[in-house]
Amino acid sequence: MTIKKYISKEMIAFAIGCFFLGWTGHAFYDNGHKIVRDSTLKKIKKEGVLNVVLLNSPSTYYIGSDGPKGFEYDLLNSYATHLGVKLNITTANTIKEALELSKNPEIHVTSASLTKTDEREKSFNFGPAYFEAQEQLVCNKSMIANKKFPKNADNLSHLNIVVGEDTSYRETIEQLKKDGFEINATYSPEFSTDELIAQVDTHEIDCTIVDSNIYALNQRYFKNIELAFDVNSRRQQAWILAPESDKLKADMYEWFNSFNQSGEMARLKDHYYSYVLFFDYDDTVMFHERIKTRLPKYERYFKEASGTYNIPYSALAALSYQESHWNPNAVSYTGVKGLMMLTQNTADLLGVKNRVDPKESIFGGAKHLQEMLKSIPTEVAGEDRLKFALAAYNMGLGHILDAQKLAQQIGLNQNSWADLKVSLPLLSQKKYYKTLKHGYARGSEAVRYVDAIYDYRDILQKNDSETFPLQK
Repeated sequence: MTIKKYISKEMIAFAIGCFFLGWTGHAFYDNGHKIVRDSTLKKIKKEGVLNVVLLNSPSTYYIGSDGPKGFEYDLLNSYATHLGVKLNITTANTIKEALELSKNPEIHVTSASLTKTDEREKSFNFGPAYFEAQEQLVCNKSMIANKKFPKNADNLSHLNIVVGEDTSYRETIEQLKKDGFEINATYSPEFSTDELIAQVDTHEIDCTIVDSNIYALNQRYFKNIELAFDVNSRRQQAWILAPESDKLKADMYEWFNSFNQSGEMARLKDHYYSYVLFFDYDDTVMFHERIKTRLPKYERYFKEASGTYNIPYSALAALSYQESHWNPNAVSYTGVKGLMMLTQNTADLLGVKNRVDPKESIFGGAKHLQEMLKSIPTEVAGEDRLKFALAAYNMGLGHILDAQKLAQQIGLNQNSWADLKVSLPLLSQKKYYKTLKHGYARGSEAVRYVDAIYDYRDILQKNDSETFPLQK
């Protein structure tokens, strides 16, 4: 039997009526019981975590002797404290990698000394500006004697210039080319800005472009780099925020305003870009003068601590001079204090109640160095043991263990200080530190630090013979 199917006008009208009745009822229900998605700011506070991407570099974030450090790390950590949440850090090794990681929907903030450019603002949501810097061309000093040192953009055609891929520096070079300047530039996806500065220092490349704050931070570590000229005017740096995070951005504006007005921002900038942690290693004239004027006030404490902890007196005194120039009231922005420049956390662990008390500081520093000596692998012997421990006092034991692992990987003796002096500087190169547990470190600083202490120690030993064995 065949059944004829048809739809009458009345049935169509009835169906449409039912649809509109259901739709309007649902709309009224939604208006009364609207499900509102949490804002990014509310979600951060609810979960108690601020997910951030941080560039692993000295201007941004790295692991120091007493934990995380870096201008932008400290800034983000202060903001997280303001929110009452913890930082959850994902590290990036290059600007390109940081920008890629920022696209992860779980990431709230990306911090990598990023300059706000017209091109970047098309793709990313920038928060409030917190710093201003200008791009500068930095070249190897030897080019001055060769009369190849550039004075302006007209002198760049025959130079080997390398900048990082996906950096604002690449955008600058491309704009200069559009303006008619001939520039021989390479864009590297492999090397970070800091690695390129190191290549300028060794003259593997002629020049690179860096932000002025990054140059200021690096010029005291690299003796062969020189500012050629400012490439452009000052531009703003800012964090990249997750899309659709207006409330987070508004809260940041308010917080930055308070942070600036309180003077905290000025103190933070002063610490990283004005305060000189490492003193002039060649200033032996001043050292000899202070042996006469300052050391006698604390000499007996150094010798008592030497006997208590079985560490050479001259090593303790030299370490203290390198740290504080024998100034018991020495203090850094981060609160490191005293003759041995102890952090509050370290002082608490050592039982030091008053870090600016000379005797407490010296005994605390000696105890801390003894702990480093005990923590160094037993295979490290003799004088090398003290050098390993001093380097650990400076940059943390974790980085020393990383340098040992790296030394072994590249065919060196991981228990020899002579070989560790080769592997330590490699901790600042991405291709090495990205595979190591504690990441980026200025290993070359630790090498200079130990060398300086031994220079001071040699001078002191001429005045005070000693034969204390090293703790094993």
